[in-house]
Amino acid sequence: HPGTGAVHIQLGSALGDARDNTGPRQGSQGRSHGHSHGEAAAALEDAPADSEEHGGSSLSELRYLLQWLHKSLPYLLILCVKLIMQHLIGISLGIGLLTTYAYANKSIVNQVFLRERCSKLQCTWLLLYLTGSSLLLYYTFHSQALYYSLIFLNPTVDFMNFWEVLWIVGVTDFILKFLFMGFKCFILLVPSFIMSFKSKGYWYMLLEELCQYYRLFVPIPVWFRFLIAHGELDSVLGWTLGILLGLLYLILKLLSFFGQLRNFRQVLRIFFTRPHYGVPASKRQCSESDDICSICQAEFQKPILLICQHTFCEECISLWFNREKTCPLCRTVISDHVNKWKDGATSMHLQIF
Repeated sequence: HPGTGAVHIQLGSALGDARDNTGPRQGSQGRSHGHSHGEAAAALEDAPADSEEHGGSSLSELRYLLQWLHKSLPYLLILCVKLIMQHLIGISLGIGLLTTYAYANKSIVNQVFLRERCSKLQCTWLLLYLTGSSLLLYYTFHSQALYYSLIFLNPTVDFMNFWEVLWIVGVTDFILKFLFMGFKCFILLVPSFIMSFKSKGYWYMLLEELCQYYRLFVPIPVWFRFLIAHGELDSVLGWTLGILLGLLYLILKLLSFFGQLRNFRQVLRIFFTRPHYGVPASKRQCSESDDICSICQAEFQKPILLICQHTFCEECISLWFNREKTCPLCRTVISDHVNKWKDGATSMHLQIF
């Protein structure tokens, strides 16, 4: 009322204006939140699409590669046949050398296993066969003087050709195997009353370790000469690169030498000390086993009592410990190492480098 001087505030209009003002703000916030949620959803939808596209491109590349191989297969076969024709002599000779090695190695191992039933005629045949094969090979390729590699000299071949180097190294490695196999045949021919089967086993082991150690050094002159040859780079750069490659090769061979030196020393120690696996057994101890060896199923010959109190023939248990460390009956550990190569076997490893 005008008379009272009261001040009237129109709350209704103010609240209405406030509602009118907040309405647009809430609408704009709703639109902004809706827009952000829309962008997130679109991003999530685009991620699988990108991964599917990447996976599809990888599959398409693999498909193109397979198609190229399928189309190129006839040409690759033609190329392989051409390479085989160019190196037919070398491939045929390699197969022949590998077959000779496998046959001789298996025969020697069988003869060592037979012990007193070993065939002297078979051992003589193996010795003549290995000798004849080696001499025939060197006579056929006498112009190349391949036998020079056996004494660290250079054969009369082109050292610039990689395949010629592989030829020299491969042939020399097989011939060295044949040579030491021949030594094993000589030991097989020695009568048992002169050299016992146990002693023969130690000789087989020593010969095989010597063979592997000698084969480690034989390829060095051949590969070194091949690496230092500069070829078309007849300049300071080619000469320097060749020297660096040769020195790197010598360093790697030196590391390999020291790696095998420990094993070679251990073999020499075993060969000269001839470790014993037990003590001679008494008659009472043999009678406890019914005087029958559990390995050969025959009467004891030089019976040996192990630390586990089991008795065996000396020769039988020596052959057993060529491959095992434990007792055949109770599996008690008797030996701290396996005497490899005492069975007359020759390593199949081809010493290329």
